[in-house]
Amino acid sequence: MFTGIIEAMATVKAINRIGDNLDIIFSGPITDQLSVAQSLAHNGVCLTITNVSGSDYIVTAMRETILRTNIGQLQVGDLVNIERSMPANGRFDGHIVQGHVDTTAICTALEDANGSYIYTFQYTYDADMARNGYFCADKGSVTVNGVSLTVCNPTRDTFQVNIIPFTFENTNFQSIKPGTVVNIEFDILGKLVARLHQID
Repeated sequence: MFTGIIEAMATVKAINRIGDNLDIIFSGPITDQLSVAQSLAHNGVCLTITNVSGSDYIVTAMRETILRTNIGQLQVGDLVNIERSMPANGRFDGHIVQGHVDTTAICTALEDANGSYIYTFQYTYDADMARNGYFCADKGSVTVNGVSLTVCNPTRDTFQVNIIPFTFENTNFQSIKPGTVVNIEFDILGKLVARLHQID
């Protein structure tokens, strides 16, 4: 489990396709604190570390992950938001993030708000998913590329988030512009409430 508070950014060094899987080599500033079999969120996707060597580490993304997230679109040199799983005595500075990305969204607008930034994202509306809690609620939580954020102005298939300069400078929001594909994880609390309403 994660909280959506990004610890650092890792850089993609190499991508190797093995069957339907991708072995991705990253270099990052906290690699010396990582170990094999550890769970690490990459743009909000929980992946298992399979190898650590010097400043580099390797994770494997399988077909389902590649199809459902933006991991399959990564290129060498890209920056990825990373977060280790929360320790038992850790703080909930963000919100409950599972590391199970629900879908992707496209950035449709970026506005300079005189000291912060307003991003608009659009995802494909699916009635069945919406009935199961896969939607955004105003002032609720949403995870974008692993970052815990507050939802503003949601519609059926769009929402906005406000990004302060610190978040912009310390996450890959600095690379997001109109047309960029991002990972979305909707709030687990909304999914659970929707599911409870379906149980007789």
